[in-house]
Amino acid sequence: MKSLNQLHLCAALSILMAHYINSSETAIDRSLQEQTMLSVLYAQSSTEYAANSIQTYANASMLLDDAIADKNWSAALEQSGEYSSKPMAIILDVDETVLDNVAFQARSILSGLSYPNGWIEWGLEATAKPVPGVSSFLENASDKGIKIFYVTNRVAELEEATRTNIKNLGLPFDDDRDVLLMRDENGWTSDKVSRRALVAEDYRILMLVGDQLTDFISLEEAATDINTRRDLAEKYSDMWGKKWFMLTNPMYGKWEGAIYGNKYPDTKEEIMEMRLNALKP
Repeated sequence: MKSLNQLHLCAALSILMAHYINSSETAIDRSLQEQTMLSVLYAQSSTEYAANSIQTYANASMLLDDAIADKNWSAALEQSGEYSSKPMAIILDVDETVLDNVAFQARSILSGLSYPNGWIEWGLEATAKPVPGVSSFLENASDKGIKIFYVTNRVAELEEATRTNIKNLGLPFDDDRDVLLMRDENGWTSDKVSRRALVAEDYRILMLVGDQLTDFISLEEAATDINTRRDLAEKYSDMWGKKWFMLTNPMYGKWEGAIYGNKYPDTKEEIMEMRLNALKP
């Protein structure tokens, strides 16, 4: 049996430990990250979010035969010259287009840390799930002889883990050439124009799929003010839902950068103030 002194010591240690844990928890400032909570919960748990993705990929799948039959069909602004006889390809972004990273967003809220904190570690886990609808779409496209390219702004450090993640999900991934084109690989920047142009040299690009404007157009054109950026939806109205397929991403993206004039503020207080000022009641 423990002595009375031992019991008092254990009790004291328990109180100190509880105080330390509570102090650690209250020390985490989540005020900025918590502003994304509803969008993360929407993406993580809502039927509506999943249905939108399934619907987008189902519509793309229904147009594959039309795209194949029309030899003048190309989805890439970078496509030029004679391409009607080239083999066919589809280009997809990776994050929130093929791989679902909502769990990482949830971690960021709980930890009070913003991207890029923890992003490399998450990517190296290679455990992201597929975005709803992508598996059946890619299987259908691959069965029709269409080459699948993944063009991502993940850094080259994550190439092997990303490849592993995609393959582990059973998604099409050819090894006869590089079909996973990373940022920082071969000197590529975050602008995807040069990578789409590279694919267009050898393939007729039937469709583009992504969750950001820059998955379809240049970074230069997309990096503009909020109102002008919004007008780009109308400018390319003949592409959406036919050759270009946009997945909804309410959690992060260049759309947020436009709120800050495409230059992120230095402090969370500035960020939160600019968000409030961007609201239009």
